[in-house]
Amino acid sequence: QVRLVESGGGLVQAGGSLRLSCEASGSIVSINAMNWYRQAPGKQRELVATMFSAGTTNYVDFVKGRFTISSDNAKKTVHLQMNSLKPDDTAVYYCSMRLYTTDSLQWRDYWGQGTPVTVSS
Repeated sequence: QVRLVESGGGLVQAGGSLRLSCEASGSIVSINAMNWYRQAPGKQRELVATMFSAGTTNYVDFVKGRFTISSDNAKKTVHLQMNSLKPDDTAVYYCSMRLYTTDSLQWRDYWGQGTPVTVSS
């Protein structure tokens, strides 16, 4: 079975930095895209950053210039470097990957369990 495991969340003061990581394991044949989402209490889940297979990236306006997504396809890992953190960045952060696996023989989206990030004032 395919599993995505996130790490790196925690408590940090405003202006500080955190680096999130997500490692995928299982019978993965190909990776189409890697994504980071977040969900704050009482709010809908939102897309934060995307790394496409060609290496291009997209960011939501609120994090642009502060967050950087990167990947290591050989290790099936995606990172999110978060700098200049603000209290409004507080949320549970989820990674997601669009994968083709030998188990499913189709493109499907897989999700991690989420890692909480709390930014204090």
